[in-house]
Amino acid sequence: MKAVEITDANFDTLIRSNPVVMVDFWAEWCGPCKMVAPIVEELAQDYEGKALIGKLDVDTNPNTAMKFGVRSIPTLLFFKNGELVDKQIGYAPKNVLAKKLEVQL
Repeated sequence: MKAVEITDANFDTLIRSNPVVMVDFWAEWCGPCKMVAPIVEELAQDYEGKALIGKLDVDTNPNTAMKFGVRSIPTLLFFKNGELVDKQIGYAPKNVLAKKLEVQL
């Protein structure tokens, strides 16, 4: 399974309809985002059926990024039952992101 494309339009629905969600806020021009991207895709496969892993392009979906005060990317936000519970700003290795997900499951 690939990471789900999250937009301003579907954000609230996806966050509310999945118990655990990780959202990668990224942009095409962002170097560190390109380093995180394959990790996000791996996590989407590893956590299929357990958590929703998604990506939100801040250039085409600025409203959600503004709502959560995302000023630097990549920023990964972790939600449980619709509530923001954790965040990672900047690059982090897979084990760090997986640990943040495990805590929410």
